[in-house]
Amino acid sequence: MDHVMEDVIIENNKITEGVIWKQLLIFFFPLLFGSFFQQLYNTADAIVVGRFVGKEALSAVGGTTGTLINVCVGFFVGISAGATVTISQYYGGKQKEEVSKAVHTAIAFSLIGGIIIMFIGIIGAPYALKWMGTPDDIMSDSLMYLRIYFGGMVANLTYNMGAGILRAIGDSKRPLYFLIISCFINIVLDVLFVVVFGWDVAGAAIATVVSQICSALFVWITLMRTNESYKLHIRSIRIHKEMLKKTIKLGLPAGFQSLMYTTSNVIIQSTMNGFGTDTIAAWTAYGKVDGIFWMTMSSFGISMTTFAGQNFGAGKYDRVRKGAKVCLTMAMSTAICMSLFLFFGGTYIYQLFSTDKLVIAKGMEILHFMVPAFFTYVTIEILSGTLRGMGDSLIPMILTGMGICVLRIIWLFTVVPAWHDVKTVVFSYPFSWTITSILFILYYQYYLKRNQIT
Repeated sequence: MDHVMEDVIIENNKITEGVIWKQLLIFFFPLLFGSFFQQLYNTADAIVVGRFVGKEALSAVGGTTGTLINVCVGFFVGISAGATVTISQYYGGKQKEEVSKAVHTAIAFSLIGGIIIMFIGIIGAPYALKWMGTPDDIMSDSLMYLRIYFGGMVANLTYNMGAGILRAIGDSKRPLYFLIISCFINIVLDVLFVVVFGWDVAGAAIATVVSQICSALFVWITLMRTNESYKLHIRSIRIHKEMLKKTIKLGLPAGFQSLMYTTSNVIIQSTMNGFGTDTIAAWTAYGKVDGIFWMTMSSFGISMTTFAGQNFGAGKYDRVRKGAKVCLTMAMSTAICMSLFLFFGGTYIYQLFSTDKLVIAKGMEILHFMVPAFFTYVTIEILSGTLRGMGDSLIPMILTGMGICVLRIIWLFTVVPAWHDVKTVVFSYPFSWTITSILFILYYQYYLKRNQIT
């Protein structure tokens, strides 16, 4: 029965054939819902501790800690995108032996990466928190949450890699099913550990780790039970040097791109920490609210990466170009609609996280300032995803580094000290998005012309 279901999933995801917008949406929606439930992991922690423990606990599980987690996890996931592109190109080109080598190298890489990041996180957490200026009233809880979370990093990274493998071959449904199950496990355990047992922040962290272990097990079992070329054999898990080189060549720029994003966010979080616990709590809640937008745009970007990767591997270059136009149109339309929804309905979402009126007021001030500029980010996500799918990840990294990281840091160290206000800090986002979008449009047109993709 499982193999029949698998055949149906693969048959229905012929990314190299059919109407482009339909194929993109078939892949997009499971990714979107998957991203939603991935986001719900930490969101559930934030809601439970924010409502039942207090705003200090809310700040501890989502503000500085969330930013530091994203630095480490984001860098690895960026590198693992190289494995996803490699597998999707080999799979699209029907090179079964190469697909198998790429899969086992990817899993081995995720295991090694998980162990390394686990130790770095556990040992380095107190130093990172102090460097970011974490307030004393949330330092203890933040440190506890980080160390428990990093203790489960192997499960986190192996799930992300396994899910990436499934998406690379066109299966975005089963990773979604696994996330839904794991997310509900997390919510139940959050309530049990935090509300019933009274474990507070530690309970939220333990609940998240347990649920991530479950999702990792689901993915591993799926990869081991398939009869396709991406079947996982435990004894075959090892690093194939050539595959690792290709993965790193494609993925390292994406990893650095993610690192640049998160590094600038670390500096922004450090700046926000100087405005006090109320502002940290508001910024944390805002991060969960606008996370709805980011996970939607990210789903479009990942869809386009896989779409471009398989079609590029199959030699259908014209379909790649058309797919980018279609995806960009859909993503921009979605961004405008979501911005309107968040602008007028954000208050009700904020109330899920906190009943503190000052926190909600500060959060809405940030939200109303930011959402009208969300559309300026769309082009970056879609075009960088398309370029990565075609195997070009170096230039997107450079463009992101210059446009997002460098510009944002310059803004924070020059303009913010002169006008020390929360709005001045958050304006660094739309300012850097706009410049970077222009750079991506210019380079994308040049890339198409240079490679005669018309």
